[in-house]
Amino acid sequence: MNGKKGSFEINIPPEATKSKLPGTSKEGSTGAFSSCKAWIWSVWEFAKEDSNRVKFALKVGLAVLLVSLLILFRAPYDIFGTNIIWSILTVAIMFEYTVGATFNRGFNRALGSLLAGVLAIAVAQLAIQSGRVAEPIIIGISIFLIGSITSFMKLWPSLVPYEYGFRVILFTYCLIIVSGYRMGNPITTAMDRLYSIAIGGFVAVLVNVFVFPIWAGEQLHKELVNSFNSVADSLEECVKKYLEDEGLDHPEFSKTVMDEFPDEPNYRRCKSTLNSSAKLESLANSAKWEPPHGKFRHFFYPWSEYVKVGAVLRYCAYEVMALHGVLHSEIQAPHNLRFTFYSEIQEAATHAAELVRSLGKDISNMKRSPKTSLLKKVHSSTERLQRAIDMHSYLLASNFDPPDNSSKPLTKLPVTFSTTQYDLSNPLTEFDSNSTENNLSQINQNVPSGTPPQQTESYHEMMRKQSRRLHSWPSREVDAFEEEGGLGMDFLPRMKALESTAALSLANFTSLLIEFVARLDHLVEAVDVLSKMAKFNHEGV
Repeated sequence: MNGKKGSFEINIPPEATKSKLPGTSKEGSTGAFSSCKAWIWSVWEFAKEDSNRVKFALKVGLAVLLVSLLILFRAPYDIFGTNIIWSILTVAIMFEYTVGATFNRGFNRALGSLLAGVLAIAVAQLAIQSGRVAEPIIIGISIFLIGSITSFMKLWPSLVPYEYGFRVILFTYCLIIVSGYRMGNPITTAMDRLYSIAIGGFVAVLVNVFVFPIWAGEQLHKELVNSFNSVADSLEECVKKYLEDEGLDHPEFSKTVMDEFPDEPNYRRCKSTLNSSAKLESLANSAKWEPPHGKFRHFFYPWSEYVKVGAVLRYCAYEVMALHGVLHSEIQAPHNLRFTFYSEIQEAATHAAELVRSLGKDISNMKRSPKTSLLKKVHSSTERLQRAIDMHSYLLASNFDPPDNSSKPLTKLPVTFSTTQYDLSNPLTEFDSNSTENNLSQINQNVPSGTPPQQTESYHEMMRKQSRRLHSWPSREVDAFEEEGGLGMDFLPRMKALESTAALSLANFTSLLIEFVARLDHLVEAVDVLSKMAKFNHEGV
C-alpha cells in the first residue's frame, strides 16, 4: 500500500531485470554470426572450386529473365496470352549444365511436344465428331492409354536415353487435350503452346551456347586427364609410405574402415576415379550432341573412346586401391624386410607412375608420342623386382635355412640388402641368448644352492615367452598360449607360421605392383587407339 485507497506498490528485484532471454544475449548473437560466416565461407569455397557453377547459375537467371519479358511487356502478352508461361517452364526444365546436355534435353522436349500436340489434335477431332456424350469418354480412354504406353516405353533398355521425351509426351498431351476440351478449340490451344515451347527452347539454347558456354566435351577431356594424374600420384604416395612406414603410427580400425587417411590426399582422388564411370558416360552422351568447338574441330568425334580409356584406367586403379589395402592391413611385414627390396620396389613404382602420367599428358595436349622407351624402363625395372623376389624368396618365410652357396654364387642385391638381410633373425636371437643368459645368471646368483632345478627351468621358459611376445605377430596368440597353460609341442611351429604370414605381406604387395605394370600394356593400347581415332598430332608437329 502506498497510502492511497485501492493502489499497490510492487518492488521488482534488480536481478530479475537482468535475466537473459534466449537468442538475445551477446553469446547467442556471436554464435549466429559465426555460423552465418561459416556458411558464407563454405559457399565461397564451393564456388571457387569450379567457377563454371557460378556461370551456370547466372545463365539460367538470364534466360528466365528474357522469357519473362514476354509477359512483362504488353505486346507479346496480347499475342500469346497466358500460354506464354510455357516458355518459362521450358527454360527451367530444358536448361542444363553443359551445352550438349541442353541440346539433348531440347531434342527430347521438341520431339515430345510435337508428337503430343499431333496426337492431342487428332484425338480431339475424333472425340468432337463422336458426339457430346462420347467426347469425354474418348478423351479419358486416350489419356489412360497414352499414360500407360509412355510409362512402359521409357523403361525399355534401348529407349532409356529418351526417358525425358516420353515424360514430355505424357504431360503435354494431357494438358493440351484437357484444356482444349474445356476451351472448345483444341487446335488453337495446341498451336499456341507449341509456339511458346519453341520460344523457350530457342532462348535456352541461345543463352547456353553464346554466353560462357560450358562444353561437355571439354569437361570429359579434363576429367579423364585428371584421372590419369590421380592414379599416378596415388601409386607413388602408397609405395612411398609403405617403404618408409615403420609400423609405429597406424590409424585406428574405425578410420581405416571409413577411409579416413588425412596424410594421403591422393588416396581419395584415386577412389573417386573408381566411381567416375557414370560421370564419364553421361559427359560422353552429352558431348555427342555438341557441334565442333575448341580443340575438337571435326564432326563425329570419338567420345565413346574416352569412356573405353577410362574403363581401362579404372582397371589399373583397382590395383592401386589393393596396394592401399595392403598398406593399411593388420598383418604387416617387418620394416627391415621391406627396406631390403627398397630400390627395386621404388624403381618399378616410379617408372610405372611416370608412364601413366605421360599418357595423361599426351591426352591433355592431344599429341601422339612413342612410349617404347618408357615401356622398356617399366618392364626392366619390374623384371629386376621379380628376380630379386625369386632369388631371395627364403626371406619371406620365418623358418628358412640359409641357401647353399657352395654350388653357385648368389646374385647380390644392392648394398642395403647386404646390411639388412640378417636383421630379421638377429634381434630375436640376440634377445633370446643375451637377455635370458643375463637374467638366468642373475637368478642363479640369487637362488639358494638347494633350490630344485625345475624353478630355474620355469624362469627360462618365462623369458622365452616374453621374447616371443615382443617379436611375434600377433602378440595375442602368445597370450592365448600362456592362458592355456605352458608351451605345447606345436607352439614353435605355429609362431613361425605366424611370422611367415607377416612376411608374406611383402610378397602380396609386390605381386600387386607387378600386376599393375602388366595392366599398363592395355592402357597404352587404349590410349593409342584414341589418339588415332581422334587424329591427335604427332609429337613435334
